This record gives sequence, structure tokens and C-alpha cells, in this order.
Amino acid sequence: MTTRKLVPLIFERSTPGRRGYRLPDLDVPEVPVTDLIPEEFLRDEAPALPEVSELEVVRHYTQLSRLNHGVDVGFYPLGSCTMKYNPRVHEDVTSLPGLASIHPYQPEETVQGALELMYNLGQYLAVISGLDVTTLQPAAGAHGELTGLMVIKAYHSQRGEGHRKEMIIPDSAHGTNPASCAMVGYKVVEVPSNDRGGVDVEALRGLVGPNTAGLMLTNPNTLGLFDENICEIAKIVHDAGGLLYYDGANANAIMGIARPGDMGFDVVHFNLHKTFSTPHGGGGPGAGPIVVREELAQFLPGPIVEKKGDQYVFVTPENSIGRVRSFYGNFLVYAKAYAYIRSHGPRGLRQVSETAVLHANYMMNKLKDVYHLPYDRTCMHEFVLSGVWQKEQGARTLDIAKRLLDYGYHAPTVYFPMVVDEAIMIEPTETEPKSTLDEFIDVMRRIAEEAKEDPKLLLEAPHNTPIKRLDESRAARHPVLRWEKA
Repeated sequence: MTTRKLVPLIFERSTPGRRGYRLPDLDVPEVPVTDLIPEEFLRDEAPALPEVSELEVVRHYTQLSRLNHGVDVGFYPLGSCTMKYNPRVHEDVTSLPGLASIHPYQPEETVQGALELMYNLGQYLAVISGLDVTTLQPAAGAHGELTGLMVIKAYHSQRGEGHRKEMIIPDSAHGTNPASCAMVGYKVVEVPSNDRGGVDVEALRGLVGPNTAGLMLTNPNTLGLFDENICEIAKIVHDAGGLLYYDGANANAIMGIARPGDMGFDVVHFNLHKTFSTPHGGGGPGAGPIVVREELAQFLPGPIVEKKGDQYVFVTPENSIGRVRSFYGNFLVYAKAYAYIRSHGPRGLRQVSETAVLHANYMMNKLKDVYHLPYDRTCMHEFVLSGVWQKEQGARTLDIAKRLLDYGYHAPTVYFPMVVDEAIMIEPTETEPKSTLDEFIDVMRRIAEEAKEDPKLLLEAPHNTPIKRLDESRAARHPVLRWEKA
């Protein structure tokens, strides 16, 4: 196994007089710039733009792109993010003129195909979730959380129970959960995990009460573990008058196998950019549709698509919380998710989850003798190791993550969930071949050996990247957000 050597990137290429493009001679009357731009907005002097040839510009940005890591470049074991491969047929679908060239201001009768796609996608998500009515509007997973919590709040308010302002969240929850609660005005009540990595049921009994609005839960949770007591948990919350919110970040583990609605959840959000393989990362776009039980549908943000006879139309629910996204959401993301669901079908979606779970358990069992496994039980699509053994030898989880860069891998999620000391969360996904899993396993085992024999090697990693080890505390407090010539 050899580490990857990256070519250093030279930023300063400017040479006086060099040009990449020459404007044609002016063929219209010249107008003073102050006639076009108010003088107070003009610079005192021209900006010092780089003087480079077209070839140098192309090479510069091509080299930059080669420094980026992504699923098209290599294995991306980022836990709880499902960085799976995005089939190229998605791009073909979204380039179709009837999808790519339409406009949200067009009359409904001219975009019936697009509305049919949105309607069908909502129906598919309802079936997959085991719930009833879908809105596609939310633009991301956390936005779906916010929308779902607003629906729950509206439900309680209409029932005259606006005093229900406590939302229970496990100690292993995604960080967006408490943030979303705070934005809606809920008080976060934390419930601890039990020794099996699930919700402590007895602790939950002591936390619910007349002020309980609900419980937010990811199942499987961020430890990669399916909660064995989910039906009892749902009964406890429902008996107290609360609702259950399902964080769909980990739905890649259960598609076609288990449905949140059947577990007792009332609201579900899906990350189309995770579970349904639309592009993920780089700032978006994403999509986080929510699906709710029938009695909550009246509060959904509008408009949503309904079928009236042989026509598809936009409607706004009776007691809608209002619009949460401009127009109708990220439409082309819907088209990609729709293509993914249609190309797999029910059996294929189940196979996706079964393969993801198989890969995670295979990798977990190949690594648990060299990294501590806090919860030694069958995992779902991801698992959490701990670097406490390596910490005793002088190298921490962060050092392991940095050393992985030398071997050409993006690091997995580290130091989360916080209920595991020195956490290393790994999600292999179903799209990786066994050979890739084995290569990553070999590298992780080699790094464990390096930590034992020469921890300094990890402490100074990465060695082969253009930028070496950063002072992360200083970078967080004093970020440099633009390049400046030395």
C-alpha cells in the first residue's frame, strides 16, 4: 500500500502583459462610466486582476478540481451522510426539455408532466414512509425538520394545547435537531441512551408530561443502531399527548424493510440528497420533503400537488403554516429522486438497504479487533468505532482522520456522536464494491499499527497533501477567507 502524492498548486501565475482574451473594437459611441455607475460606487483605481493566458486559467481551475475529494474520485465513508454514487441517468433525466426548460410561472395546464412527477414522487414517499400526505417544499433535511416541527406546533395550537413546548431529543441526536427545536420555540429535553445504544425507556417515562410536544428520533440512530423498543417508545409519547418526528437522515438503512409510520411516527422527513441519491454536498441543492399522517395534512405548507380528475393542480391546505420555500422547492432534485425510485422499484430499494447494512456489518467486524467498538451488536447502514485504544498510544481520532488523507481517503465523521469518546463514524453505502471496502479496511488496520509503532507519524499527518496540518483552533477563531499574495 502506498500513499498518494499530490502535486503542489502554485497560485501566483500572473505576468504583466499576458492576456487570455481581447475584446473586439468598440462599435458603439463610448459613454463615460459615470453615466452608467454613480461616482460614489466607483473604485479609486482599477482592481489588480491577474494577467494570465486562457491556458493558464484552464489549468489552474482544473488543478483545483483535482484537489477536491468527492464520490466520483474515491471512497467517501462520511457517517450519517450517505455519500453514495449518483447514477448518471439522473443527469440525463433532468436535461429533458420538459423538465429543464420550464418555468414556475407557467400556467398549470402547460406543465402537467412536471406536476404529475411531483404528485407521483409524493405518493411514493408516502408509501415508503408508511404515512399519508407529502409536501416537497423543504430545501434540505434541516429545513424539513423545521417544517415538520412547525406542523406539530400548529397541530397542538389548534387543539388548544399551545402549552406543549417541550421536545424530547436523544443524547445521540443529530445536531440539527436541537437547533430546529430552538428556531420553532421549543425547549429541548434530552433523554439518555441505554447500554444497548437506544433510548432509555424508563428515563423517557419520567420526562414525558402535559408539556410534551413530541419526540424527535432517528431510527436507526446516529450510532447506526435500530432501536429495539421503538413501539413502546411511540406508545409512551402518544399516551402523553405528544407526536413522534422521524429524522430521515438514516433512511438508507430501512427502505423497503421497515416504515416509520408503522413504528408509530407521525411526521417524517427524507433527505433526497442522501437516501435517494441526488447530488450531495458543495452547497446544494438538496431537498427534504416531509410526509405526515392524514390529521396533520391540513397544516402542510402550500402549495402541494393534488390530482383532480385527469388534471394535476396546486392547492394550499386549509390551515397551512404558509410557504417555506420559493415557488415549489428544488424541482430538478425531485426529478432525480423520482428516476432513482422508478429505476429501482420496491424490490430494488429493499436491496439497496440490505446491501448497505451488509457492507457496514462486514466492515465493522473487520475492524473491531483494532479499534474499540462501544456497542458490539449488529449495526445498520453505519457503525461507530472509538479511537480510545489509539489515544492511549499517543494518537487521537483526529490524527487517524488526518492520516487517512495521506492514503487518498476522505476521513469519516469524527467526534460524533458525542456519547462515544473519540468517535469514528463510518458509513460504507451500498454503491461501493467489496474490493473498495477491503482496501479501506486494510488502510484503517495499517493506521492502527502505525499508531502503535510510531504515533508521531499520525500526529504530523497529513504528509502528502498540498496543505499540511492546520492549526484548527486558530483557523476557527481567525479564519482567512481569501487568498493574499505573500
